[in-house]
Amino acid sequence: MDFYDTDLNDNILDALDDMRFETCTPIQEKCIPAIMQRRDLLGIAQTGTGKTAAYLLPILSMLDDGDYPADAVNCLIMAPTRELAQQIDQAMQGFSYYLDNVGSVAIYGGNDGIRFEQEIRGLKLGAGVIIATPGRLLSHLKMGNLDLSRTSFFVLDEADRMLDMGFIDDIEKIAAELPKECQTIMFSATMPDNIEQLASKLLKDPVRIKIAVSKPADKIRQEAYICYEPQKMKILELLFRQQQLKRVILFAGKKQKVKEINLALKRLHINCGAMHSDLSQAERDDMMYRFKSGQIDVLVATDIVSRGIDIDDIAMVVNFDVPKDPEDYVHRIGRTARADKDGRAITLVCEADFFHFSKIEKLLEKEVPKTPLPDGIGEGPEYSVQGKPSGRRHSQHRGKGRSNNRHGGRRPQRSNGNKSGKQNRVRRDKNSAQ
Repeated sequence: MDFYDTDLNDNILDALDDMRFETCTPIQEKCIPAIMQRRDLLGIAQTGTGKTAAYLLPILSMLDDGDYPADAVNCLIMAPTRELAQQIDQAMQGFSYYLDNVGSVAIYGGNDGIRFEQEIRGLKLGAGVIIATPGRLLSHLKMGNLDLSRTSFFVLDEADRMLDMGFIDDIEKIAAELPKECQTIMFSATMPDNIEQLASKLLKDPVRIKIAVSKPADKIRQEAYICYEPQKMKILELLFRQQQLKRVILFAGKKQKVKEINLALKRLHINCGAMHSDLSQAERDDMMYRFKSGQIDVLVATDIVSRGIDIDDIAMVVNFDVPKDPEDYVHRIGRTARADKDGRAITLVCEADFFHFSKIEKLLEKEVPKTPLPDGIGEGPEYSVQGKPSGRRHSQHRGKGRSNNRHGGRRPQRSNGNKSGKQNRVRRDKNSAQ
């Protein structure tokens, strides 16, 4: 489906022209019409499917066309992390380039007092669209810095991640400030019971749209080491010593473990850095810049970087801990094998992880090859699937695990240095195909 086959207005289509976006992704094709019909919506779609554009484009089009109050917060978009809030804001700047009367403010925690004052000034000047993390938005609400009583659109992006991070009470407090007629749009990569419960509270007769979870790219060579927990660091040490690994993201389940692994790798003289929620926004920005620019070789991180972070040259992903949700595994290893490159994903699986790893293999619809432990480490445990022993200590074969939508972020180039250049562009007639 072409964007010209939707009811998006000409200003939005002009921005999409400049950004060279022509064809809708499946989630956009299904969501844009439903949102423009003013229906509440529950979308199940993972990162990389184009969901940001799926809700931003129709909302911006309606705000530009409609008679919405200039002094109200007309749209509130909630995101679980600062990084995602920043990316949504970047997408907003691109898509709204030709919209003269739709402004936005991004507000998120982890900044100094100067940033907070800037947010207050932005809110007082009037922002049609607010992109925020829950904690920071609640702080502004408590201080009386904004009024949500006339808000027309409420978007929850990555709702499952927000609930995992303990934001359920904040979300419900924020939702209580919204008018009953507010259109609510919720996106989640997974559909656990708590998301169903939240959806039943917030959504009114919603359209439900589910895009099947993508399997990992064929170019990712997946493998697993079946080991005891104390053997994990020794495996890492041997991997890095033997292979001179660079452009690696290593995921751990908790921020304390991230800190411990980072220190252990530094003692091995590995050029690494840590990314977790205890860092300030400036520290997180600096760490991500250093990793993207190649100043550090290995980024040790929590799932804060498993979704929505665009880095195209990751050579390897290491799961120090097996994620509890199989779809988180897909998100994690999806950081590699991007932009037509090959990639490798290694998972360290201890006895406590067997059940969760078997769920991952069930989602993948195949067995992840088990690599024998390196010499000198000793034997690992006997791998079992859902409590049933496999009859072997570890696999003796080294099978290869065979197994972009970039909407937003780029500022469109202006033609002839001003907006009038769009009038010189040859445009297709939206009605010509009808």
